[in-house]
Amino acid sequence: MANILIVEARFYDHLNDMLFAGARAAIEAAGHTHETVTVPGALEVPGAIALASDTSRYDAFVALGVVIRGETYHFEIVSNESARGIMALTMDGLAIGNGILTTENEAQAIARADPGQLDKGGGAAQAAIAMMDLRAQLG
Repeated sequence: MANILIVEARFYDHLNDMLFAGARAAIEAAGHTHETVTVPGALEVPGAIALASDTSRYDAFVALGVVIRGETYHFEIVSNESARGIMALTMDGLAIGNGILTTENEAQAIARADPGQLDKGGGAAQAAIAMMDLRAQLG
């Protein structure tokens, strides 16, 4: 049984509730335990994962959050840099499922976050578990 850390950016609480529900269900269905930490936004997710990885308490990580395009360039910075940070950590050997949604509007975010629709939170948890299993397989 693995212990998985869910790191969630709670900028959009109602959307993150759906992502979290999907991730939690997938982790529990796979027979693993989980803990959760909350950060202010998507840019803080990679930093929180890096801090948590130093503790050796977690076998894998699930990154959750929602970034919705606005009127400024800030959307590109947040979406690109959070993804870059997560990818850098995976290249260092961490098993991470990236469930940070980047959408044009709230309707797209709902469709992707809702466990009854596209369930991207559940998918991120499944990806983290798959990468954790691959790391163990490759030894």
